[in-house]
Order: sequence, then C-alpha cells, then structure tokens
Amino acid sequence: MTDNKLNQLEEKNKQLEANLQSLSAMNAQLSTNAYSSDDEIDLRELWNAIWQGKWLIIGITSIFAVASVIYALSLPDEYKSTVLLAPASSSSSSSLSKLGGQFGGLASLAGINLGSGGAEDKSVIAMEIIKTWDFLEAFIVDNNIQVEIFAAEGWDRNSNQLLIDPDLFDMKSNKWVRKFDTGRGEKSEPSSWELFEEIKDRISISQDKTSGLISLSVDYYSPVIAKEWADKLVKSINFHLQKQDREEATKSIAYLNKKIKETNITDMQSVFYQLIEEQTKTLMLAEVSDEYVFRTLSPAKVAEEKAKPKRALIAILGFLLGGMLAVIIVFIRHFRQK
Repeated sequence: MTDNKLNQLEEKNKQLEANLQSLSAMNAQLSTNAYSSDDEIDLRELWNAIWQGKWLIIGITSIFAVASVIYALSLPDEYKSTVLLAPASSSSSSSLSKLGGQFGGLASLAGINLGSGGAEDKSVIAMEIIKTWDFLEAFIVDNNIQVEIFAAEGWDRNSNQLLIDPDLFDMKSNKWVRKFDTGRGEKSEPSSWELFEEIKDRISISQDKTSGLISLSVDYYSPVIAKEWADKLVKSINFHLQKQDREEATKSIAYLNKKIKETNITDMQSVFYQLIEEQTKTLMLAEVSDEYVFRTLSPAKVAEEKAKPKRALIAILGFLLGGMLAVIIVFIRHFRQK
C-alpha cells in the first residue's frame, strides 16, 4: 500500500516537472516574440516619424547646405609658402662644451661656470624663439607690415594687390580708422598683442624627427607675400641669434681677459686662453656667416594653388550637420506629441 502511494507521488512529481519545463519554454518563446515585436514596432515607429517629417528634414538640410556653400565661397583663398631648413654646423659651440667638461672643475675655482658640457642645440632654441611675442613684434615693426597683418581681407590676383578693409585702414589718408573704445584703453592702431594674435597662426614650424630637417611655413592671402615673409623670417631668426651670440662672445672675452690679469695660476691662465680662443671662433663665425642657425636647403616658392579653405569639405560637413540636426528635431517633436 505504501509502495503504491510512493509510486503515484513520483509519477505526479514527474508530471509537474514536465509541465514546468513546458511552461518555461513557452514563457521564453513568448518573451522573445514580445521583444522582437517591440523592436519591430520601435523601428517602424522611428521610420514613420522620419517619413512624416521628411519635408522638415529636407528643408533644414537644404538651409544648412546652402548656408555652408555661401560661407565657403565667402572665405578668401590663402596660399602656403614653405622653406626647408637644416641646422647649421655648431663646431665652435661643441668645442666650447668639451672644454667645459674638461676644465669645468678647475675653472670653478675662479668662480667661472662653463656649463654642463652638453652641446647647445641652437636650432631648437630658434624654433621656440620664432613663436614668441617679442620676436614676432620686432619682425612686424622691422618690416612695417602692420596693415598687411591686421587690415587685409583678401588678394586680387589680377592686380596682385591686397584687399584692405576700409573700416580698419584708409589707404588714401594712410591712417587707421577702426572704431575703438577709449574707456578700455583701445586705440585706432592695433596693439602689439593684437598683431601677434593675427600673425602667430599664420606661421608654423616643425622638425622631422627622423631626418632632423625643419619646415617653416607661412599662410597668407597673397602667395608672393607669403614667400617674402618665409624668407624674411629665416633671415631674422638667423640674425637674432647671431647678434645675441656676438654680444655674449664679446662680453665673455672681456671677462676672461680680466680674469687672466687677476690670477697667477698657470693652469687657470691656460684654461682662460683656450676659452678665449673658442669665444673668438664664435665671434668670427657670427661675423661672417649669414646662415648662422638655419641653412636653407630648399628656398620658399610662390605657391600657384591655394592651401585653404577646403570649400568642398565645408559644404559636406554643413550638409551632414543639417541632416543630423533635422532628424533629431523630428524625433523630439514626435515623442513630445506621443
């Protein structure tokens, strides 16, 4: 009797398990169908929303496309002129560094610091100086190019003349006429900082890590002026460091001669004489070499094709931006009305 009850219970248990498994399978199938149905409904709903708002999408995209084309056409052409440079030889500075490494300890007894012995890379220093406010300010003043930098708004290819903004500079009277706020300390003439802000983005200089060669580029409305500025920048930075080293060498020679008279130590005098010899070489090199820091490998040329603006790219980006914005607006309107 007991065995029969156990057998009946086991059979009922098996039936219950079978029913549970079938129910689980049905539930999973129903969930999958529901999710698929929801996805289909969501995709169909989104497509319907886009279709209902197609004219709004076409209108907004067309406005952006036309505006981007007009904007691209309104931008003046700019040309790039590039000069390829190589660091000039610095055997004199390397010799001086070797002396500093050899006699630095001895010379320090006399209170003279000869440096760490590593050769100073003048080309790296020149690349940094050429980006500075002080150097570019002097470059602008020396070449008298304030009007070309601040007031020019384009270039006429036929006449090879710059187009000057009459609201900023009057060519007839040769005076600045821009409006300014005296309360803010402004003047009709652009300040040194304003000129620096305008020219710094037109000059780019970079060094190839593999070859060590340096490229100096100038972007401007006129390809002729871009070429002239590239050439003048190379001359200016060479002259700047040449003058600086000349003055330092002259002061060093005078100082070393004074130290020779003040000491009776033969070894110290020998070091000073060798340092004077190296400083004299530096002075002579600064006097005779025009390409003091940078040596021109490939001079700048007058560009025949514009470097920018990329009008086709501007138009494509404007079209895509308009299309994406229009679709977002359509979706927002649809879900708000839902």
